[in-house]
This record gives sequence, structure tokens and C-alpha cells, in this order.
Amino acid sequence: MTGDVTTTTPDEGWVHPAWLPAEAWRPVGSRRVAVVGDGRDAPADTRSTQEHPVLATVRAELRAATQRWGGALVATGRGAADLDPGPDLVLVVGDGAGEAFTVDHGPALTVTADGPLGLLHGLHHVVRHGEAAFVGAPAAGLTGRHAPVQPVRMLDHWDNLEVHPVMGQVERGYAGGSIFWDDGRLRDDLARAASYARLLGSTGINAVAVNNVNVHRVEARLLTDGLDQVARLAEVFRPWGIRTYLSVSFAAPVVVGGLTTSDPLDEDVRRWWAEAADRVWARIPDFGGFVVKADSEGQPGPFAYGRDHADGANLLARAVAPHGGTVFWRAFVYDHQQDWRDRTTDRARAAHDHFTPLDGRFDDNVVVQVKQGPIDFQVREPVSPLLAAMPATRVAVELQVTQEYTGQQRHVCYLGPAWSQVLSFQPWGSPGPTVADVAAGHGPGARAAGVVAVSNVGDDPFWTGHPLAQANLYAFGRLAWDPALDPTDVLDEWIRLTFGDDPAVASTVHEVMDESWTTYEDYTAPLGIGFMVRPGGHYGPDVDGYEYTPWGTYHFADRDGIGVDRTRATGTGFTGQYPSPWRDVYESPETCPDELLLFFHHVPYTHRLRSGVTVVQHVYDTHLRGVERVEEMAQAWAELAGRVDPRVDARVRERLAEQRRSAVEWRDQLTTYFLRKSGVPDEHGRPLYP
Repeated sequence: MTGDVTTTTPDEGWVHPAWLPAEAWRPVGSRRVAVVGDGRDAPADTRSTQEHPVLATVRAELRAATQRWGGALVATGRGAADLDPGPDLVLVVGDGAGEAFTVDHGPALTVTADGPLGLLHGLHHVVRHGEAAFVGAPAAGLTGRHAPVQPVRMLDHWDNLEVHPVMGQVERGYAGGSIFWDDGRLRDDLARAASYARLLGSTGINAVAVNNVNVHRVEARLLTDGLDQVARLAEVFRPWGIRTYLSVSFAAPVVVGGLTTSDPLDEDVRRWWAEAADRVWARIPDFGGFVVKADSEGQPGPFAYGRDHADGANLLARAVAPHGGTVFWRAFVYDHQQDWRDRTTDRARAAHDHFTPLDGRFDDNVVVQVKQGPIDFQVREPVSPLLAAMPATRVAVELQVTQEYTGQQRHVCYLGPAWSQVLSFQPWGSPGPTVADVAAGHGPGARAAGVVAVSNVGDDPFWTGHPLAQANLYAFGRLAWDPALDPTDVLDEWIRLTFGDDPAVASTVHEVMDESWTTYEDYTAPLGIGFMVRPGGHYGPDVDGYEYTPWGTYHFADRDGIGVDRTRATGTGFTGQYPSPWRDVYESPETCPDELLLFFHHVPYTHRLRSGVTVVQHVYDTHLRGVERVEEMAQAWAELAGRVDPRVDARVRERLAEQRRSAVEWRDQLTTYFLRKSGVPDEHGRPLYP
């Protein structure tokens, strides 16, 4: 794969080249560039016979860019500084494995990297800054030392090898089929996957799990007779510094191994997993490890044998440890068969209840992967208390790029601000470490893990179905690298790289996207209550759709009020899972943040928020305002006719029309529901639905 990397020319046949179109490379490609210290000038008898694949990628990108834009790749040895004229950009690579790099602004812009991966990241850092990297004073954020905050920055693909009768080709996929798998096997043509690897590498992603965490029998076989297919994917990702992971079934020893048990304490089971790991790493020496969903929503796990999650995770961890592998064990474990009449059972408590007693029992190469919130990727949830409750365990934060509950890539919903709030949340109050600090190993216990998210791409010509949903994929990579980045700046960065330098286009796209998350919140589920969506597909409003089901996602609306009492005093006690000060902040409706009020409290419809309006009036105001805002977004986009690719324009117009239709449906159903439940009319006398 060393000489077969995707370069700066976008794939023919794919409408939108995302954020690395050839034009973005003009500032670098029009200049003289030197790569220094890569061993090309070493004596022949000491020179490596196998060039590092990431270095080959850097060279291929530079060669393509300079050939296209009239520059020159002037040297590959240590003599670059002596060239006359000197290079404009010098890339200096060390012999380490680190991802960090330093940028100096002198006669030549110089990127000095710890190793090949750092050189790739440094090159893309320069590309992101465009012409400003070379002209005038150093651009803000350009120079200095740059290193990723998170050691692992992973995307999980929920891709099935074949079309599942319920889940489809990609579970929670809203952009077509898998770019990896088709009809039960790996695609023959992996050009699209290679372009995807290039996009991920440019944002700093360094790990990818390539199949669904809900592992079916056909996916389970990837661990045995499907290894050659996984190896081919690893070859695609390797040149971009990305390690490949595999989701595995805890029951694999039974499903594909021929054993009668998957008991983690059984010696035959332990031996089977050790031999399986040996086969994987023999075929893929830089393989990352396994991702596991166990004892959750019907997936098999250690509970069947009277064991716990530490027993299960450590079984796999000890199998992969000799190879330097890691096990990402998901904490999304709860009772999905609960009695809706029982108000003492609380799905929000489940992960904390299951995992905190196990703190300190997980092996060092186990990462407990915790969803950002305690329920399920809702438009607004509190941060999961489990993220602050396991100091003796490596804990990773899991986000969701695919917009399962935020419009399914039919609605514009830029999630960068939401993730920024999660990553910057301080579980122990201010001053204190953030969620990002905990994941990076700078919190109590100092155990680094990383940040993970569910991917949102498919074989749609626009990658993500909605062209503007690409911004979420981009923002995840950038915020995983540096959680302190301003998500608005990240959005503008993506807009410029994707749509070019036309200020009218940039300002309009920014206007459409900047407040799209809170706009979506306005016209959907209010004040942290969550769900209110149609069961199964999770698209569109159904206020009572989950209210009498076993899934544990209730709002408990009655004639007197709405919300879930999760207090210690009178409710489920969930507030007690938080450390101080949040356990007390959330305990009282007087101190609980308004945007989370109904998540923590059952209150009357006439309860007044800090804004001064009542709960029911807030619902009326926000749902009417949300529709108005979507209409403004559509009007703004319409002004771009003739200024953006007509195919992109047509797709965005179609999606905005659907967003308006859906927002109106949400508005009409929610305002009508609250009017009928409360009996309280809109205080402004407006009709609540046409």
C-alpha cells in the first residue's frame, strides 16, 4: 500500500470532495517544499528497505500538490537547508513514533515532527491555515508545539457485512450503505474507503473499528476466516496513521469457535481467545484491539455465567496483552425490559450501578467506553456521572457523530458546540479537571483512554447524506485532538476548506449552521426530557411513543406536570451518583439548570424557569421559534444559488425542505400535546398550530 495512496485529486463520480479538495492544497502546492531527515540520504547499505507508510503518504500528498499548483518537492535529504533558493516549507521528521510536531515561522516555515505520524499531522495543520501560513506575521495558532490531547481518537462503524432485516446495512446509518462491506464480504473496490481514510487522517483520527458493535454471526466470522478481509482494510488505513479495530461477540467461542461455553473463567475459553488473538496479530501486526458490547440489548455477555463485566473484559484483555492490544468495553448496559409503571427503576442509573463497584478490577489494557450522557445520545442530557466515578479505570468518552436523535442527517444540526460542552464539563466543579482531562489521563487516577464516536458516513455521493453533516465528522476529529478548540472556529475552518474563500458563501453557510443544534432542540424535546420520538426509527415526533414500553425512556407527563424525579429526596436517587457540587445543584429545581430541568425533576406546567416563563410557555415559545429559525435557514441558503456546486445546492435545499416539514410536525404535536395536558393556553394568544 506504500505507493498506492489517495492524493489531492478527489474521486471521480463522488459529488462532494469534503474538506480536502485540491484547491485547499494550493498554498502548499505552489511553493518549494523539502522533506528532511526521512533517511533518503542515508548510505545505501544502512538505508531502510521499507519506507514508513505514513512518510510515503506525506511525500505522495506533496508530490501531487506541487505538480498540480506549480511548486516543487525540492529535496528529501538532510541538505535541504543548503539549497539555493531555499525552500518555503521544510518538513523535518524524527525517528520516533509520536504524533506531536512543532511549527516555526522563519525564512522558511518549518514543521519538526517527532515521527512520521507527527509529520502527517503537521502537514495538515499547515494546509488548514492556507495562505495565512506563509504570508505576513504568523497566523494565530500556527506556530509552537502541537500535540494531541487524547491518546486514542476512534471512530466506531456500526456497519453490517450484509443488509440486516431490521438494522439495514449500517445500523443508525443515514448516508446509504457501508463503504467497506457488501453482500456479506469486503468490497472489491476500496477506493472510497481509501479516500475516507485520507479524510480521517487529515483531522487526526488514529483508530477505526470497522464493524457493528451488535455483532451477528456473519460479522463474528471476521475473527476467524475473515481475517484477510480485515487485513485489507488495515492496509487502507495504515498509510494515514490509523489503526484498525474489530467489534467482536463475547459469544464468539460458541458462535464460531465450536465450544459449548463462553464462560470467561473456563480454561478452554481463555485458550480460544488467546489463539484467536495470536492469529489476528500474525496477520495484522499493528492491529489495535477489540470493541465489545456485552450484556446489553440482547448481546451475549458474562452475566450468563454468573460473572461480571470485569471478568469478561479481562478475559479478552489478557488474550490481546502480549500483542499490545486494547479492549474497549462499552458501558451501555441497562435493563431494556423494565416495567413502565415502576418509578423506582431508572435507566439513567444503570451504567453507574453496574460499573462503579468494579473500579480497580479491570486490567490496564481495558478501556471502559462510556456514552457522553446517561441515557442515549439525546439532543440534551447531563454528562454521565460514570465518567467521574472510576479513577482506577481507563475511561473513554463515547459521542455519536451519526445523528440518530438529532435529525438523522436530514436536518442541519452542527454538534460541535454540544460536544464542546461535554468535554469541557468539570465533574468536580470549578476549578477542576474536565471530562476531556479524565479521558486524557489528567484526572483523578491519571489513566489515559481517549475519545470515541459513532461514524456517520456511507456510500452516499455526499459522504454523509446531508452535505452539511460532514462538519460533524470533521469537528469530532478536531475536538478529539484538542478539546479546547472553539467549535465555532472549527465550523468556520471546515466551511473554508470545503466551500473555498468566497466570503458570501462562508458567511451564509455559517449562518445556517452556527446555532443549528439549539434550533433543533427548540422544536423537539424540551428541557432535557429526551426521546418523544417514534419508536424503532427514532425519526419524527411521537410524544408518548416510548411512554408505556419496557425501554426505560419516560417523561411521566400527567395533568399536573411533567418530568422524571431523579432526586435523592423523593426520586430515583440518580443525583447522588454525581460528585459535589453537581449532586446538590441537580437536586433542587431552584438550582438545576433550566435546560436539564425535566431530566431531573417532575414539575408543574406552571413552574417558572429562570427566564421567567413557565415550563408550558417555554414549550410554546421555543417550538414556534424553532420553525421560524428553520425557515430563515432555508431562505439564507436559497441566496447561494449559483455560488455553490448545483448538486450540493439541490441536496441541501431538499434536506432543508424536509427539515421544515419535520419541524412543523414537531411544533404542532408538541404544542398541542402540552395544551391538552396542561389546559394552559399560550399567553400571547397565538394559534399553536395552523
